[in-house]
Amino acid sequence: MQNTHDLLVKDTTDFPKVSRLPLSILQVNLGYLCNLSCTHCHVNAGPSRTELMDRDNIDLLLSVIKQRDIKVLDVTGGAPEMNEHFRYLVEEARKLNVQVIDRCNLTILFEEGYDWLPEFLAQHQVQVVASLPCYIEENVDKQRGKGVYQESVDAIKLLNGLGYGVPGSGLVLDLVYNPTGAYLPPAQESLEADYKRELNERFGLVFNGLLTITNMPISRFGAVLLAKGQFNDYMTLLRDNYSVENLASVMCRNIVSVDWQGSLYDCDFNQMLDVPLGDSKVPHWHLRDLLANDVRSVAIKVADHCFGCTAGQGSSCGGALN
Repeated sequence: MQNTHDLLVKDTTDFPKVSRLPLSILQVNLGYLCNLSCTHCHVNAGPSRTELMDRDNIDLLLSVIKQRDIKVLDVTGGAPEMNEHFRYLVEEARKLNVQVIDRCNLTILFEEGYDWLPEFLAQHQVQVVASLPCYIEENVDKQRGKGVYQESVDAIKLLNGLGYGVPGSGLVLDLVYNPTGAYLPPAQESLEADYKRELNERFGLVFNGLLTITNMPISRFGAVLLAKGQFNDYMTLLRDNYSVENLASVMCRNIVSVDWQGSLYDCDFNQMLDVPLGDSKVPHWHLRDLLANDVRSVAIKVADHCFGCTAGQGSSCGGALN
């Protein structure tokens, strides 16, 4: 049976080389445990997953942040807050004056045992990047599960009450849009205006910005494409919309992705395809290797899925590229 790894990661690719910039961002997957199982999730996260980063790797991560003068710690999952060391990591990183981004699914705020979370995030000025794949209830519940839309609205309202998204508060709340099918996101600027209008008029909600992210043809979404016979058509769509201008801004240039075991990758998507960062000097990089080695000279590993980051207006974990 075909799988997305074999279709995407081959001996050769016509995707161009990408040059690396100085490392400034660590994107860390704290584990695959999540209270949701979304159809677009490229890490196959869910309530039954047990993979979680341990305290030893958390401490190693903090040592790397100090050693490499990392400016941004971007934590993801699963639901990163479900890692028992989440609070410790955030507290210690903020002591180092590092910007912390929490990739939050919003519904976690109402899970039993997480009533501490909203105030904790605000207290430590954590930037919240929250998934809300549409401002229409039917589309969100279809993609993420029944009732998720209303819980997300309630969560945004709760965060707004703490100052998130409110001008002048210093507490940043960004929302994330993912397409619900095999198509590219619309223009980020115009869609952001629609989100702000609709959410404010319907519920009185506010947020800072909208990040539009292209669905990558890997893991759960890739399996759906294969099952529906849409994989090749989707790859053609990505290739046909390739824009060379996006190469200068792709996230792999200044970021390293860290999995729950501390292994390193050029990006979150390479992590899910098991394409590790490495070269002849350090063939399989781990966090501990960053203490003594600089990744600047290590070539970025590209494959056919990289067309997802450069299609149309471009896509990264920070939203559209142009």
